[in-house]
Amino acid sequence: MKNWQLKKLSKKSQARLGVLKTAHGNIATPFFMPIATKGAVKAIATQDLEKLQAQIILSNTYHQYLRPGLKILNKTKGLHNFMNWSGPILTDSGGFQVFSLDASLERKGISKSGKVKVDRQVTNQGVEFRSYLDGSKHLFTPEKVIKIQQTIGSDIMMVLDECVGNPSTKAVAKAAVERTTLWARQALAAKKKLKITKQQLFAIVQGSLYQDLRLQSVQELTVMDFDGFAIGGLAVGENNIEMYKVLDYTVPALPSDKPRYLMGVGYPENIIESVKRGVDMFDCVIPTREARHGRFYVRKKGWKYETVNITNSKQATKFSAINEKSTIPELREYTWAYLHHLFKTGEPLAIRLATLNNVEFYLNWMKDVRQAIKVGKL
Repeated sequence: MKNWQLKKLSKKSQARLGVLKTAHGNIATPFFMPIATKGAVKAIATQDLEKLQAQIILSNTYHQYLRPGLKILNKTKGLHNFMNWSGPILTDSGGFQVFSLDASLERKGISKSGKVKVDRQVTNQGVEFRSYLDGSKHLFTPEKVIKIQQTIGSDIMMVLDECVGNPSTKAVAKAAVERTTLWARQALAAKKKLKITKQQLFAIVQGSLYQDLRLQSVQELTVMDFDGFAIGGLAVGENNIEMYKVLDYTVPALPSDKPRYLMGVGYPENIIESVKRGVDMFDCVIPTREARHGRFYVRKKGWKYETVNITNSKQATKFSAINEKSTIPELREYTWAYLHHLFKTGEPLAIRLATLNNVEFYLNWMKDVRQAIKVGKL
């Protein structure tokens, strides 16, 4: 049985309504995943996510592996029980974190603590890196990453891939495509060997901004029996025009009967444009990261919105509710002036309320996207 079912294809664009079936429930597509990198969406609780009607969350294999670690996750029989979340979870493979976090530390030669020397080696076997926590050495192979995600118990697992930034030379991008294909094949074999049946596995298309490499990646991956396909290596240095161009030739080449996931994207307008091109799944740190910097997403008419800087002095005397229509009582009852005060005084409550606001904005944005497709307006 197919894990994804098409419900409606737009006549105005390539937008699609569908249902993704997982071991922890069905998800209406297109959807957005709040980021719970270390097992929690920053500043809010699992119960908040339920109130906000989040359909699925994203966590990170790299961080779960390092802390709390596999011993703890084995004892709790997975991340769902550990964080008391009954809905679906997608885990990215940790590859992006290894390549981005450790690459940035490598340039400095130190960890964030200033003590741990970074030593990252990438081969066809996998990627060897040092923990940012204690400097211990670890090796992520395609097989090991599958085993880790099996322990985590995520509903959707991602293959280990090699993500390169933009711009990249064609030689670098080509090598990453070839390695990503090799690792994808090994990951699929590992899933079969481990007899994993309730967890889905998605492959990741790479190729930087090169059309021939993107299509090569698609061709090599789609002959394998993955449950879905992600588009990686975007929102890593290119502009919107370049990103949309990649989507224009990549998405149509992907199977029409399987879900399509654009990793790490993005702003609300990026999501709209990507949905129009046939993308079904999104994740991004923007709503939570912007919240920590005091930027509130506020919906206007149609597909318009604004970001409000809560620390701006004009917010100090704005005594209207943050969001009268919110499902969260605090956002209905607290005023902008009070939020301004909380941010100015450094109260932790400020970040919690900002995060609730922004996550709710994104989830409601996706509800409206689905409704617009349903009624033929998108």
